[in-house]
Amino acid sequence: MTTDRIFLDERSTERDEVLANAARAASGLDAIGVREGDAVALLLSNDFAFIEATQACAMLGAYCVPINWHGKPDDVCYILDDVKAKVLVGHADLIAPLRGGLPSDLIVLVVPTPNEVGVESGRSDKLMPDDTIWPRWLSGHAPWAGEPKRSRATLIYTSGTTGRPKGVKRRPSTPDQINAYAELMRTVYGVTKGCRVLIGGPLYHASPNACLRQAILQAEIMLLQTKFDAERTLAAIERHHITHAVMVPTMFIRLVKLPEDVRRRYDVSSLNWVIHTGAPCPPEIKAELMAWWGPVIYETYGGTEVGAVMLSTPQDWLAHPGSVGRLTPGARIAIYGDDGSPVAPGGIGEIFVRQPALADFTYLNQDEKRRQIERDGLISVGDIGYLKNDRLYLCDRRSDMIISGGVNIYPAEIEQALVQCPGVRDCAVFGIPDDDLGETLMAVVEAAPGVAINADAIRAFLGQRIAKYKIPRNITFQDSLPREESGKIFKRRLRDPFWEATGRRI
Repeated sequence: MTTDRIFLDERSTERDEVLANAARAASGLDAIGVREGDAVALLLSNDFAFIEATQACAMLGAYCVPINWHGKPDDVCYILDDVKAKVLVGHADLIAPLRGGLPSDLIVLVVPTPNEVGVESGRSDKLMPDDTIWPRWLSGHAPWAGEPKRSRATLIYTSGTTGRPKGVKRRPSTPDQINAYAELMRTVYGVTKGCRVLIGGPLYHASPNACLRQAILQAEIMLLQTKFDAERTLAAIERHHITHAVMVPTMFIRLVKLPEDVRRRYDVSSLNWVIHTGAPCPPEIKAELMAWWGPVIYETYGGTEVGAVMLSTPQDWLAHPGSVGRLTPGARIAIYGDDGSPVAPGGIGEIFVRQPALADFTYLNQDEKRRQIERDGLISVGDIGYLKNDRLYLCDRRSDMIISGGVNIYPAEIEQALVQCPGVRDCAVFGIPDDDLGETLMAVVEAAPGVAINADAIRAFLGQRIAKYKIPRNITFQDSLPREESGKIFKRRLRDPFWEATGRRI
């Protein structure tokens, strides 16, 4: 098999060609006035152009700003204005809804929509005669020959659980931080020369993006997926002899729910490092996956603001199931109660962490919000949890926590139980208004295809696994839940309609 290639589903190109295109893009961006510290926005699905633009920004010391393209045109335009993007690189079909609403001084470079994306989603090219087309534009520039600038981190916007998303803008790293960060990434992702990496999520997310930046110069094979499909992923692992993968728990759930004969059809013995992040993984799901794949499942906890601050190895997790691991080298952690004081050992509270390998940051144009999340030099990303035997256990996001009748309830615990119910393909649990209790529990369930399941059966199943007061009073069913390509559910889209009329939550 030809080595040193990057795949987009079935199609591939040589890594050297992608890097050469990145060098041409750096020359082109420099020619149109992109300077050190400027912002270049990306509105791209997973594609070779995403890598080319990212690497070009690194050469110039510009901030690369990947945008979640699932947002509405108003959301995209907000980010473009907030970050003061000098250039927008986007797929043609994603640019189309923005035409007429973009700033007049914004330079737009249009990437033809890949066939892989169009086939999966029905998207198609919407090229215009006066568009500056990315491949044609690249061909007009020689590779960058200037001195590399001080590389900036990717400027990623948080998901905007409440209100508008916030841009996490870091200072340039010091030489010591650059070295410490490189070692941290090796520790977390295990990427070494000659590995074969599958990136199973959208590159606008922090973890896939961080892995990409490490793997681009190390991996013998790098496989990007335009959309996750459990059986296709197994086939890709076997075909490419994948050794390393980045996934999220939703993917694990889809994988273990495949029929046994489908599971046995594929050889996944090449895997030795599968890292997941993004949400707590139900312990039973993770245990079942490790019984199938072997002790290769790693877990990292952190966030866009703080990086990877905890790491759970397969061996440590098997000894301490449910934890998200221990501190990564140099990291610090503390748990604080609602009164702002540190909680007693084992007590539940808000998690504050710091990883000094990452340069300090601010929320772009929102310095006060940045100051609000810091305590004693540590940063909160809004999660609730507790420490036990130097290991961190998560309860839920603070923003997702439900207070029903004065009692704190964590939907993640309920979801982890519910997703194991026979016939349940996926689910989301959240709070809705209640005149008596303030909030009450709502579960929205996506049933497995061809399976009949009802609310009573679900309540009976949950009654064997969680406390009675945590069983949702309201259970509804949908054919499909709104989600990203990674499978992560847009819970806010389900929850917001219940609150819009109350004025109690934005």
